[in-house]
Amino acid sequence: MASTTTYDLEKPSMWKKKKKNNYSTNLAGYVFISPWLLGFLILTAWPIGQSLYLSFTDYPLLADPVWVGADNYKKIFSDDPLFFKSLGVTFSFVLFAVPLRLIFSLLVAMLLVKATRGMNLYRTAIYFPSLIGASVAVAALWRNIFGLDGYVNEVLSWVGIVGKGWISNPDTALGTLVLLNTWQFGSTMVIFLAGLKQIPSELYESSSVDGASKIRQFFNITLPMLSPVMFFNLILSVIGSFQMFTAAYIITNRGGPINSTYMYAVFLYEKAFKHYQMGYASALAWILLAIVAIVTALNFFASKYWVYYENDGGGEK
Repeated sequence: MASTTTYDLEKPSMWKKKKKNNYSTNLAGYVFISPWLLGFLILTAWPIGQSLYLSFTDYPLLADPVWVGADNYKKIFSDDPLFFKSLGVTFSFVLFAVPLRLIFSLLVAMLLVKATRGMNLYRTAIYFPSLIGASVAVAALWRNIFGLDGYVNEVLSWVGIVGKGWISNPDTALGTLVLLNTWQFGSTMVIFLAGLKQIPSELYESSSVDGASKIRQFFNITLPMLSPVMFFNLILSVIGSFQMFTAAYIITNRGGPINSTYMYAVFLYEKAFKHYQMGYASALAWILLAIVAIVTALNFFASKYWVYYENDGGGEK
């Protein structure tokens, strides 16, 4: 009885000690994440909140913002033809650029997944363009390649074909941007390559014994097993394509010719830093966020019909 009484008397102090240790552990954790947390609050959360507020104001940048309510949004949807033009161009770009990039990067990844001599060198060389990214230098180079006196027309002249100004032609200008986006496939290819390496080789061996051809293996094994990786690349590619800016601004001189490459991001940039309509530009930014969110949500909804997760044993999440 005495020992039990002693234990009961010591139990509250044990809980206090444990609670103090947990508090110290949590405090240490918050101290370690405080640099990131402060950076997120100051450099991300605060600007996002400010842009939401500014989207309901008339803010000419050099004067104080004036609250106008939903006037910016009303003007965008009812009295701004460039909004719908830039939105149409951007959707056209996404519709062509994303599938081409995914298909091309998957084909290259399937070629590089084989363990042969010197393969690491090939992978590095193919991935290198993605290290440069969508830089101004790459955009300037691309402009020289597809210009009227560019390298493409020079090569065509060797076989007697008179080339045209691919960038200055409204029918082909957007295609040059699509090709540039496809050429920068390195990061997508690396993710596909990692996914291909995770597919068990026993599946291919078993199907070969049953007489399955390479094409059948691709559609019945590779694509289903790779569908989660493909879905991940799809989401990233769609989000990145909606934000296309540098190439359209540099290569086609701010969305020319005849606004055939007038991307939404270029439209937003000009409203903000050319016309100094920061409130209007903030509203455009939030509309873009809503569009990307809706498209992403639709992709997530549709993924249950084609994305295969091995733990589920089926085609649904």
